[in-house]
Parts: sequence; C-alpha cells; structure tokens
Amino acid sequence: ALLPYVPRVPPAALPGKVTATTFALEMPRCVFDCHANASDTVWLVVACANASSAFKNPPSRADVPPYERLPTACAYMTLGMAAAAFACSAPGPALLRVGGDTACRGQGGQDPCNGPLPSPGPYRVKFLVMGCHGPKAETRWSDPILLRRGTGGTAVPTP
Repeated sequence: ALLPYVPRVPPAALPGKVTATTFALEMPRCVFDCHANASDTVWLVVACANASSAFKNPPSRADVPPYERLPTACAYMTLGMAAAAFACSAPGPALLRVGGDTACRGQGGQDPCNGPLPSPGPYRVKFLVMGCHGPKAETRWSDPILLRRGTGGTAVPTP
C-alpha cells in the first residue's frame, strides 16, 4: 500500500547537535497503525535524490541494502525498528536522527547501519513496512533534503 504520508525535516530549530553528515526527521506516529502488525519492521530508506525513482523495495530482510552500498548504489536502508515504535501511543523521541552512528564506517559488515552521510546530498527518504513475506506498505518519498555545510550542517528541504 502507498501511504499518503511524506517524511519531512522538522520546521523548527532542533535540539542537540546537527552536523554536516546528519539530519533529523519528524517521527511518523500513527502512520502505520492500520498497515503493520507486531512482527513487522519499519525501515527508513535513504537515497540520493536522483536515485530515488530507481530504488526497488527489497523482497525480504536478507535483501535490505546496507550502508556500504550508498556510495555506489546511492541508496541504503537504516533504522529498522519494530512497527510498535511508530504507534500513536508509543513513548519516545519526536525526532529520528539520520546518519548519527559514526561507528558504521569501521564496522566492515553488511548489517544495516545509520551511518554518516558522505555528501551534502540532496537525499530523499521514505519509510517502508516489511513483514516476514516482504514489503507491506510504504510512504511517499520526501522532498529533496540538502545538508548545509557552511551553517553547522542544518538539514533543510531544498526549494
């Protein structure tokens, strides 16, 4: 199912450090409640803006594109979380930090990782609900997100 939700960078100033390799997204609460069950995982897909139209949803968890593929494939998936984390009643932060795990570059493994973004972008993101038999629902792609290097790395949607 294609959901009408569009991921977005919060319009207000963000608490905490934002760098030239990370950005924050609003947490999509209540978006997946009718489309996911307790065993499903919600993934964040990060793609270079010019590669988002070519991205194909993986048919299974084993086919999730890892962080290491970003430089060549211009897309990867990260922040795989239980669908319950996105429920209306779920406790937790109102923001998701994208690119915040600096240990990804040295991990050498193929596991999905929320690693630093290698360029200012622009990037597009979407959320994908994966069940045990593959994709179940997805949001629309975000507007392009560009990291501003000269201003502390604040991420903003491109005009």
